[in-house]
Amino acid sequence: MEQRVLTIESRVELGKGPCRRLRVNGRVPAVVYGKGFEPVTVSVDRKELDSVIEGEGGMNHLISLKGEAGLDGQLVIVADMVRDCLKGNPIHVDLHKVNLEERIRVKVPVSLVGSAIGVKEGGMLDFLMHSIDLECLASQIPGNIQVDISELGIGGSLHIADVKVPAGVKVLDDQKATVVNVLGKAKETEAAETVEEE
Repeated sequence: MEQRVLTIESRVELGKGPCRRLRVNGRVPAVVYGKGFEPVTVSVDRKELDSVIEGEGGMNHLISLKGEAGLDGQLVIVADMVRDCLKGNPIHVDLHKVNLEERIRVKVPVSLVGSAIGVKEGGMLDFLMHSIDLECLASQIPGNIQVDISELGIGGSLHIADVKVPAGVKVLDDQKATVVNVLGKAKETEAAETVEEE
């Protein structure tokens, strides 16, 4: 996956007041942490952060930090982000330090490919799992997992076991979990006929 750059600035003052002032000035409070690494409080520019996580891959982009001694060049991914419930702006972000030689757990979006035969026949697509939990090296994180639904007829379904992932990537979700299926109208028709008979 494409590597992106995010500029950080040290943050000494903690608490609601200082964090509120940062947000007013267009910055987002953040913390950088990781295995065997003392957490460091920093801040990032909101617009730059939005730019770094936009597009395919979203928060799973591999990010190189810039601008702070000791963290310059450090690779991270966005482990968590809190957004304002009204405007949707990020109000806090957790940056997880990664080691390119260690496997990590990430949540990757599912992208449906094609048009299901069952939908063309009058069925309704039921998309249940919009993301999948994976384990892989940070350099192997896929932008998304594509699931081809072209051959899916009414009553048909695809499960985690049917999902294909790149070599070296392990799926952590239950293999029996349903990703997507096509619902038909048969049951609704039968129910309506039963009511009419009664």
